[in-house]
Amino acid sequence: MTSDIERANFRHLVLEVTWYGLALAATSRFLSVYAIRLGATPADLGWITSLPFIVLLGSTTLSIRWRSKFTNTIKAIFLPSLGFRFVFLFPALTPLFPEHLRPAWLIVSAALAALPQGISSTLFVALLKEAVPEEQLTALTSRRTVGMNITLGIAALVFGFWLEHVPFPINYQVMFLTAFVMALVSQLELMQVKVQPAPVVLPQPGESRTNPLQSPNFQKTIFIAVAIHMGFFAILPVVPLHLVETLGATEGFMALFGIAEIGSAALISLFTSRIIARIGNRKMVGLAMLCTALAALIMALAQSLPITLVAGALSGASWTAATIGLFGTFVESTHEVPHSDMMRYTTVYHQLIFIAAFVGPMIGSNLANAGVHLVVVMLIGVIFRVVTGSAILSVDQLWAWMAPKQRIRRLYWR
Repeated sequence: MTSDIERANFRHLVLEVTWYGLALAATSRFLSVYAIRLGATPADLGWITSLPFIVLLGSTTLSIRWRSKFTNTIKAIFLPSLGFRFVFLFPALTPLFPEHLRPAWLIVSAALAALPQGISSTLFVALLKEAVPEEQLTALTSRRTVGMNITLGIAALVFGFWLEHVPFPINYQVMFLTAFVMALVSQLELMQVKVQPAPVVLPQPGESRTNPLQSPNFQKTIFIAVAIHMGFFAILPVVPLHLVETLGATEGFMALFGIAEIGSAALISLFTSRIIARIGNRKMVGLAMLCTALAALIMALAQSLPITLVAGALSGASWTAATIGLFGTFVESTHEVPHSDMMRYTTVYHQLIFIAAFVGPMIGSNLANAGVHLVVVMLIGVIFRVVTGSAILSVDQLWAWMAPKQRIRRLYWR
């Protein structure tokens, strides 16, 4: 492709996520609060967070077959990316259900939207590598993060003000409908991206192909991906519950909390390229996870809501740095993989992340549902994140220790 097309692709991919940020505030900032207002239990909140990921796990298995039906990735991604944007429309229908079924509908609606999202997310990683040169991917990821967090912050502030001043539940219905419209504009930007035709051929029966998990570098990437999602998501559904029920947060404060998270995330995105150049992707991920542990500790020990804003800012910046570093690690570990094989690598990568993201939220939500005090659950999450960050920082030593044992095990089974 020409440099003009690559620059245009870069711009459209930034605009796509910038518009998407306006929609994302509705679900990422306020869906849990909406569920709490509707009487959701801690277990319900855990299912809202985790069930979509097990659905994503199943739908990603269809990614390669779906991609093989199209001549290029942009044509393949159209329907799946459009379908998962209905995640913003479905919650607007919640008041149409009987009162006792409303939390259940929120769980079901999140799972329904995850069906096409599994295919879309796998295709999107491949699309990024096809749309812009590899050396620009880190800059693109940082720029997309900045764009998304700016609009996410604006939308969180506007939606928070709206939810505080308009009667329930019409306030939430209008918010979700507005988010759906913004998501459709994001879809239009995505469809402006141009890529070269790159047919994907399904493997024939009996055809031998290298297993992505046999690569030591890719193994480390998968370990890091699974570890950070387990560590971060373990108490993710408990955080809004702790803020609302323990500290008495309202929608207005949740908007401010979101602004703290988003603002710091946008700020750190401006510096991740320099941090990576100095210490590398993996070390940045490990240090970022230790910072998420500190954020959770501050939230757990906070006696008033304003202090949690500091924790929110630290958490937003740390998790953003971790995800940017993870993507950079993935790119590094698949540098030599041909385009025809990338779908297999991205499918495995996403499937294992989805398993971790499904299991993680169930840890904290089940503890809270069993009657464990929310502060204690948060402190357990702190320990979990410290262990995760430490393991990532020493992943090379961990693999060097494990490699001889793996060889002995393989010889034994032979």
